[in-house]
Amino acid sequence: MALRLKKTVVLVGMMGAGKTAVGRALAARLGVPFLDSDAEIVKAANMSIAEIFERDGEPFFRRKESQVIERLLENERGILSTGGGAYLADDNRSMISDKGVAVWLNADLDLLWTRVRHKDTRPLLRTRDPKGTLTEIYEARVPVYSLADLSVKADARYSIDDMAERVIKVLLTRPDVLEDVT
Repeated sequence: MALRLKKTVVLVGMMGAGKTAVGRALAARLGVPFLDSDAEIVKAANMSIAEIFERDGEPFFRRKESQVIERLLENERGILSTGGGAYLADDNRSMISDKGVAVWLNADLDLLWTRVRHKDTRPLLRTRDPKGTLTEIYEARVPVYSLADLSVKADARYSIDDMAERVIKVLLTRPDVLEDVT
């Protein structure tokens, strides 16, 4: 099957949902660039996300994140992985749906906890009760993620490639986004 991407696919969802891993596999499968808004911010700031949060605060980070997402949507067509909080901002949601398509990688809380509990790279989870914090963030964000244009349910049994194929299957329901040109 030969596929042609017509709009940037923006992967949204919780930390640990697989946005980066699935995004890389999806980009490779479609032969398009993989873009990562967090990586672009780190490169521009020359410091980690955690360091940006600590030095400049979350509001500053969110402003920079919006600017980066807008630039990437304007200048490139590919697969864009965003930070877990990016989709929460109304302006970001509008921009993403206007210039691309939002795909929610919908992973349940248990799967997310399995993936993030041993990582120290998540500034929002640097609390006394990281699982409780993750639960609060999850419960607050799921209603917003559910506004995404498309959704793909994650499962611990799926490999990264399985998830990429599931995303492609969902994208094919949107001929304005992905077209089979075989």
